[in-house]
Amino acid sequence: MNRNIALILVKIALTVPVTYALASPFLSPSVAGGVFKEVETLGIFGSVVFAALFLAMVFLYCRDLYRALSLVHPSARKASPRSVWLMFLIPYNFVEDFFIISNVASSLRQEAQHNIALHPFKSFGMVSGLGWCAAQIVSLLPNEVGSIAGVIALPFWIIHWRFVRRVNAVLTEAARANMQATHSSQPTALGGG
Repeated sequence: MNRNIALILVKIALTVPVTYALASPFLSPSVAGGVFKEVETLGIFGSVVFAALFLAMVFLYCRDLYRALSLVHPSARKASPRSVWLMFLIPYNFVEDFFIISNVASSLRQEAQHNIALHPFKSFGMVSGLGWCAAQIVSLLPNEVGSIAGVIALPFWIIHWRFVRRVNAVLTEAARANMQATHSSQPTALGGG
């Protein structure tokens, strides 16, 4: 069996328990916590606003991850920049997020071998990225542990996002400097009269 097909099948198999966890508040509404508790706390309008704001933030985060992979030389990329948009494929994203984070970190590590702009970085976001991914999975538990994990996921996500934005700024500046150096080293056309 092709390695890619096998990996997709593993991801789908791991998505089954995630799907069950996401559906559990609907299957057992008497269980404390879950989506019903959030709707009860925020109200319908508050829940819709919160969900819309959260999805907007995820969009901006994905855009920064996309940019990071786009700034990495294609030979160093472990995945296509477009792959980050799989974060919107619910419930598959709960499993896929681990792979997205790993691919971005591995791509940056590979890029750092040839790009001196990344040499000051010792870590490439693996810990904070996988930290929010793991906490996000635990947050699916419909109890206090799930609620605490959801609170823990947020700072890990913010730390990872700030890291990605710093890397993007460094890679953008390095690319700009390389373009200016290349442009200034090209011979100019001699005109005369």
